[in-house]
Amino acid sequence: MGSEPNKMEADSRLHQGFFRNGQSHRDGADVSFKDILKLFGFRTIEIGRWVSAQEQQIAANLFFDALYDLCDILHVPEQVISLKGRLGIAFGKGGRPGVCAHYTPAKHEISLAKNAGAGSLAHEWFHAFDHYIGQKMYRDVPTSMFASVGYLHHQSLIEHPLNVQLAQCFTQILLSEDKSQPSDFFYQAKKLDETYGAVYFTKPEELCARAFESLIQDSVITNQFLVSGTKQSALAKAGAYPMGPSRNEINRQFLTYFGWLGQSLR
Repeated sequence: MGSEPNKMEADSRLHQGFFRNGQSHRDGADVSFKDILKLFGFRTIEIGRWVSAQEQQIAANLFFDALYDLCDILHVPEQVISLKGRLGIAFGKGGRPGVCAHYTPAKHEISLAKNAGAGSLAHEWFHAFDHYIGQKMYRDVPTSMFASVGYLHHQSLIEHPLNVQLAQCFTQILLSEDKSQPSDFFYQAKKLDETYGAVYFTKPEELCARAFESLIQDSVITNQFLVSGTKQSALAKAGAYPMGPSRNEINRQFLTYFGWLGQSLR
């Protein structure tokens, strides 16, 4: 038997549980971050020194379940989740004040805070994917460019059905139906930027990551560690996420894209 958690650990968000209804990929057994590294092929997984052994075990199980749920929702193999070994993960390590999770393009790394990062994994994973796919979607673009940003900058598309379909996803998220102006989703985000006095919600990479979150939360597979807050949170009610028919169409376009991507790799 393991030792009882101390008071600080017991108060950890990790110990409070996250609803999940996905398939059992580990049959109730504990897994390690080494297992995740091996099965998905991530470049690195780094754990902060203030993460206790017990917290690390809980987190490894949560990450394992969430990443396999993401595979199942998108119908893609593990190599897509690790971006063919390019992506690194950091947990409880070097967080930024006030930031629960972030993606660092220069390091190709997703970082989740120990207690506040839950529910942010899908958002940050899409940032990593958006960055990774930019080089494969357009000709002669900087390595720092996100595909969603390249779309708005009218970069030269590498002709391939997958690229055309991903561009269609971006069109649905970022532009009006006749493509003559920004989407209603953009204008909802613009109001939030005005409220907070900063340009953040209207960035194309942020609009697309929040649209992707919505797809994941709308799935029949629910995982609160993977995503939460796109429906009933204060930000959702303020218009931070796509809603109504537009959301449904974005979901459809994304599922088509990732379905094709998964089929091409199996």
